[in-house]
Order: sequence, then structure tokens, then C-alpha cells
Amino acid sequence: MARKKSPNLTEGELPLMEVLWQKGHATVSDVVASLQADPPLAYSTVLTTLRILEAKGYLRHTKKGRAFVYEPVIVQEEASRKALGYLVNRFFGGSRELLVVNLLKEETIGRAEMRRIKKMIAANE
Repeated sequence: MARKKSPNLTEGELPLMEVLWQKGHATVSDVVASLQADPPLAYSTVLTTLRILEAKGYLRHTKKGRAFVYEPVIVQEEASRKALGYLVNRFFGGSRELLVVNLLKEETIGRAEMRRIKKMIAANE
């Protein structure tokens, strides 16, 4: 059975998006050269992934000479919010409270970080 297409960024797509968020725009060759993959990703793999990202609405391209120049349509913060919303809905039944409770239960949070969290909560009440 074919795997369901994810509207969110996959593990393979995220590094490419990070390059484009950092650079603002890039050709396929620019993205390949900027990736820290070992072994390096093939040009055709990067091109296919960029096309998928464009179909998902994360990128758009323009033609410059013979090359396509890709640029992000969605800023990194928006992609993070989408991913977090997906996580909350999928694993916590849409409850942000359950997400926070699980984070506080499972993770070691330092005092300084806890103070910042408390200030953020107080500011939003």
C-alpha cells in the first residue's frame, strides 16, 4: 500500500526548506551544495523533493535562464505552527493542555526556562 502523502514537512523535506529559509531563494544546484548530507543527495532527488514541496504549497519557482529558482512561500514559523497543530491533533486529541502536561511530565525543565514559561502564561491570561 502506498504511503499517505503528508501535508506537513517530512524528514527529507525539512533540510531543503531550511536551506531555502536561510538563503531566501536558490536553484537546485545551490540547495544541493548547501546540504550537509553524507552521502550527498543527488541533484535529481533534490529536484523531485523541491517539486513535491511546491505541490504542497511550501515553495514557488521562477525561471532564470535555464535554471529554476525556488523560494519559500511559507515562513519557518508558519511551518512550525502547522506541524505543532498536526502533533496536537494527532497525538493529543486537539488538546494543547495535554501536550503541555506531557512536556512537563516527561522533560527536565530548568528553573530559568520554567520562569520564562510562567511569565508567558501570565502574560496570556
